[in-house]
Amino acid sequence: MKNTFPLIAFSFLLLFFSSYTPKAKSPKHVLIFGIDGLSVEGLEKAKTPNIDKLFSDGVLSINTRSVMPSVTLPNWTSHLTSGGPEQHGVTFNGWTLEEHELNPIESDAEGYYPSIFKTLKEQTPEIKTAFYYNWGNLINSFNQKYLDEVSFEADDQYVENYEKALQFSKDNQEVPTLIFLYTVHVDHAGHSNGWMSKEYIKAIEAADKAIGDFIKNMKSEDLFKDTSFLLITDHGGKGNGHGGLSMGEMEVPWAITGPNIKKDQNFKSPNSNANTARIIADIFGVKELQPSAIGITPKGIFKK
Repeated sequence: MKNTFPLIAFSFLLLFFSSYTPKAKSPKHVLIFGIDGLSVEGLEKAKTPNIDKLFSDGVLSINTRSVMPSVTLPNWTSHLTSGGPEQHGVTFNGWTLEEHELNPIESDAEGYYPSIFKTLKEQTPEIKTAFYYNWGNLINSFNQKYLDEVSFEADDQYVENYEKALQFSKDNQEVPTLIFLYTVHVDHAGHSNGWMSKEYIKAIEAADKAIGDFIKNMKSEDLFKDTSFLLITDHGGKGNGHGGLSMGEMEVPWAITGPNIKKDQNFKSPNSNANTARIIADIFGVKELQPSAIGITPKGIFKK
């Protein structure tokens, strides 16, 4: 009698592999917590257990540089474009597409300097993007046609935007997402009461609580593990203001955590607000930004 074992084994393997479907990779998600006016000294003094826990397994820099001037709109524009003011042309908080001095060095069809939202929409078409904010001017330097959801909350409020961001994550968990979730209340506390006043510190602690509640809800909805999180800011402060060249204004915290991010709580590589969009592009596997982008990915952020 012939040995039929090899034939039986081969048939079994053929049946197994013909019915085997490789598990699809989970889509990549990035969520940016943008806290306006968050200084290094303020973050170190305030009680921020939720921020500390979230980024304890990731990279934390406390010597990231703002772009000059250390003003709100130029820096948020740099974060989300990887251009400096000399590239994107946003040099003051009152910038609008219609009223400005310096034209962008390159622009999209509507005249805006290209943002990370544009780059991802063009190179990862299935991505969904969202922009939540509570300072009216913030949206002015970004072309909203590359944003799937935009929400403004008045009077320094941010609770509804946090809820909307969570719902957006739930609704789009099967596709890549980039969510920018911003609040200005910390900056306004600095302007009203001083950058290291008790009111300023309380504002940071309120932001920390909101982040903690948000992360708790993401975990309960099984949205956490496939998401990379960033904590970014535009500038620090001095007295009741900012815009100058002091280290307290120009040196800011910057943090990232998530899949494939190294753990380094004492990250010392030179870093700039203009690097943020470049790093986000790397997470999504996008190699090319606009030709004039100046952002780089500092060594030591990604595991490989």
